[in-house]
Amino acid sequence: MNNMKIAIAGAGGRMGQTLIRVIHETDGCEVAGAIESPGSPHIGHDAGLLAGIGEINVSITDKPLELFTHIDGLIDFTIPAASVSMVELAAQARIVHVIGTTGFSSTDQASIEAAARHARIVKSGNMSLGVNVLAAAVRNIAATLDVNFDIEIVEMHHRHKIDAPSGTALLLGEAAARGRDIELEENSIRSRDGHTGARPEGAIGFATLRGGSVVGEHSVIFAGPDEMIRLEHRAQSRDIFAHGALKAAKWAFDKKPGLYDMTDVLNLKN
Repeated sequence: MNNMKIAIAGAGGRMGQTLIRVIHETDGCEVAGAIESPGSPHIGHDAGLLAGIGEINVSITDKPLELFTHIDGLIDFTIPAASVSMVELAAQARIVHVIGTTGFSSTDQASIEAAARHARIVKSGNMSLGVNVLAAAVRNIAATLDVNFDIEIVEMHHRHKIDAPSGTALLLGEAAARGRDIELEENSIRSRDGHTGARPEGAIGFATLRGGSVVGEHSVIFAGPDEMIRLEHRAQSRDIFAHGALKAAKWAFDKKPGLYDMTDVLNLKN
């Protein structure tokens, strides 16, 4: 079998550089393109040199359309506007599009769902294998314990992260809501300030911390009468997200067009 040809969107960022390195080091895959936004200082530079792995003869471009005719997949950790633009191209080219971007609006989500009629899209708030196993555990625990157990999700990321709560925190919140058979949007508390009154029964609370260079830390707390369960995941390197995204791309290679997530990739659905 020929190597799977994969392009990276946001190649100049920290996640993009990690993806370039991990894909280059993985048998059966090759870096076939690297994309940056117009005006980026990285345009025209060799992607391998930027990622610190030596020259790989792949120049970073701001013209993604030229790449989509000869790649099998795109891995995308960028911003919502860029991801929506890319997903439309992926639909036209009928390729795999792995989306690790977070912070989408309902309009953005509708665009992604429309593109999934033609592209094979894997979208997740977190590509880490461990986080997705954690989410499955959260769903099962939430389904088992009643509303006497309050659910709180605490997350911390580096100072440069621009969305809150994190996509991972929302992924975990959605897992808890599915376990409880409720809608997260109608039962979540995103902030507390001042005299807030008693905690509403059945609510799912979020606490957001930002600072330093923290890659990502998430805790899910089930606090009940006289006992507490705390589940925790700590990301120690961005490599875990790159490996998960690459696993998703390879999994989706021979699938039918559709919108998938990491529970499909890891066969975690009930």
